[in-house]
Amino acid sequence: MTQTIPSSHPGRDIRQRDLVPPAKLAACHPVVVGVGAIGRQVAIQLAAVGAPVLTLVDHDIVGEENLAPQAYWPADIGRMKVSATATVCRQINPDILIHETPRRFARSMARMLLAGHQGQSPARPAVFCCVDSISARQMIWEALKPYATLLVDGRMNAEVIRVLASDRPAADDYYATTLFDEERAYAGSCTAKSTVYTASIAAGLMLGQFTRWLRGIAVDRDVTVNLLAGEMTAA
Repeated sequence: MTQTIPSSHPGRDIRQRDLVPPAKLAACHPVVVGVGAIGRQVAIQLAAVGAPVLTLVDHDIVGEENLAPQAYWPADIGRMKVSATATVCRQINPDILIHETPRRFARSMARMLLAGHQGQSPARPAVFCCVDSISARQMIWEALKPYATLLVDGRMNAEVIRVLASDRPAADDYYATTLFDEERAYAGSCTAKSTVYTASIAAGLMLGQFTRWLRGIAVDRDVTVNLLAGEMTAA
């Protein structure tokens, strides 16, 4: 018999169980660092697939400029992004347990993530890196590499998406090569040119790598999608 996650709606995942193994999902602790354009969509999709526990990390407040590209609601303006996103996730999945961390990610958070979650047993995190600078990515990687079971990084520049995935972070020697110096990065925040449809596609690609990992399928370590050119490459 297929094991399912305890739920007030036990049939909510019936059409996805062959693709998203319930028992393996139930043992996961997804951590979304950054709930802007991509991260908000990642969190919503994780809630929808039935993640039982979710941690959201972001220090930012919703502004008017976030309404179109990040799909926040007008009523969210002035709220912490983690709180506004958590509200939607709970509406989608009332059984989800969400830890809101309205702070900028710091190296010391690694200990917090490993200490367990509101009475839950400690679980090594599956990390979704959705920040907008290379320096922040590097800090997250260095802090969580020894502990994470999976790290998926979503990057976006206008209509170009890049998703990097590492299913063995502690032994990974590729991801660090993508953490180039800031002066080599795109001039400006990667969220300066963004749309909700690009962010949603990026989040879907990230969840796709996550579910591959749940099923024991090797992840694609580096995927680039150019929506304007209609091109996709994977390594």
